[in-house]
Amino acid sequence: MPKPAISAETAAASPPPPAPLPFLLTPRQGEAARELLSYVVGLPLTSVDAQLLAVVVAIRAARAGVGNLTGTDLRSLRLDDPEQAVAELAAAGWQVPGSLLDGDPDKPSGIVVPDMTPGPGHVLPLGKGTRSKVSGWAMRTRIAKPVKKASPAARLAALFLAAYCTDELVGEAPADLPVACYGAVPVLLDKGFLAEVSGRTYRLGPAVRHLAGMFRTSEEVAELEAEEAVRRAAREAAAAAELVEITPAQWAEWKSGISPALLRHVEAVEQCSSCRCSFGRVAKAFMSTPSPVPAPRPAAGDHDTWREAHPDCGREAAAFTVAFRAEHGHGPSYGQLCKGLGWKKLSRSLRGLVVSGILADGWLTETSPVPWTLRPGKAAQAQGIVLPGQGAPARSTR
Repeated sequence: MPKPAISAETAAASPPPPAPLPFLLTPRQGEAARELLSYVVGLPLTSVDAQLLAVVVAIRAARAGVGNLTGTDLRSLRLDDPEQAVAELAAAGWQVPGSLLDGDPDKPSGIVVPDMTPGPGHVLPLGKGTRSKVSGWAMRTRIAKPVKKASPAARLAALFLAAYCTDELVGEAPADLPVACYGAVPVLLDKGFLAEVSGRTYRLGPAVRHLAGMFRTSEEVAELEAEEAVRRAAREAAAAAELVEITPAQWAEWKSGISPALLRHVEAVEQCSSCRCSFGRVAKAFMSTPSPVPAPRPAAGDHDTWREAHPDCGREAAAFTVAFRAEHGHGPSYGQLCKGLGWKKLSRSLRGLVVSGILADGWLTETSPVPWTLRPGKAAQAQGIVLPGQGAPARSTR
C-alpha cells in the first residue's frame, strides 16, 4: 500500500524542533575546563582509566586540595581496571585512602591532591562558581547519551573534543589529546557525539552542542581584549566623573531651572525617608548624563538563560513598581527593582539587560533619562496593573 503524501497542512501541524539547550559553560569557564584537562594529561599516568579518574578527582579538589569520592562514584565511572587506576594516582603522589576500594561504598573518601593545596603554587586556582560549573560540565559530558555506555577512552575523548569546540560547534583536536583517545573517535562519530571528522578538525553533534567549551581563536581573544579595554576606559572615565562633586549651590541652581513636574519628582526622591539616598547620589543621578553600561557577550547569553528561568518577570516588575511608588512617592531605580524582587546576584550589565528587556516588552515604562521613574507600561496596564488614578487603557470595541 503506497504511503500517503504529506500535505502542506500536515507539515504545518508538525511540532517545531525543540529549542537548543544553552551552553553549559561560558568561554572563560571553558578555558578552565581545558586547563583541567591539560593538567591531567601532564601527570605521570599511563592508562586512560587513571586519566579519567584524575579528571573527576582534580575538579573536586580544585579549591581545597581534597577531592571527595565514594566507592559508588568510582563504580559509576565504569573503568576497566579501577584498582590499577587508583594505584596510578597514588604513585603520582596523590593520597588515596584505602577505604575508597574496600570501605563503605557510600562514605566519601578524601583524596589529597598536593598540587592543589591552597596557597602559592596552586595549579588550578578556580573560583567557587567556575569550579562548580566545570564539574557539572564534566559530569554531563561523561554521561551524555551518545557516550554514557562507551569505553573510558571514548568518554575521555568526548571531554577533550567538547572542551575544544567553538560556539559554532567546530573544533580541532588539541596536541595533548591522549593517544588512546584517537582510536575512540570513530565510536564518537558513529554514536552522534561528533557530526563529522576531517583530519584533526571535527564538528560536534547537534544533540550535544550545549557541551561545547566555546574555544576562542587567538584573533577572537585579541578582539575581546580590545573590547574589554574599551569597557575599562569607560569605567575609568565614569569613575573620574564621580570625583567631580556637585555643590549645594549648583544643585539649587539646577533645580531652579527645571519644570514644576520634574521638581516635584526630584524632591520626592530627595526627601524620601525610606530610600535615604545621599545628597551626592541624588544630585549626580539627576544632573549627570547616564553612561551606557556595555553588555559583554557572556552577559547577553546569560540574559537569555535568566529570562527562561523567570518567565513572569515582567508582571512581577510592574506590580512591584506600584507597591514601591505607594510607599516612596517615586519609582524604583534599576538596582532597587532587582533587589526588591530578590534578583540580587545580577551583575550591573546583566541587570541593565534584564530591565531593558522588560521595558521593551511593555511591562514597564520610564521617563528616560530621568532616574527613579520606572512604572507600569502598556502591557501591564492592559492587565490591570496600574498606578492609583492611572486607570487601564480603554479597550477597542471593534
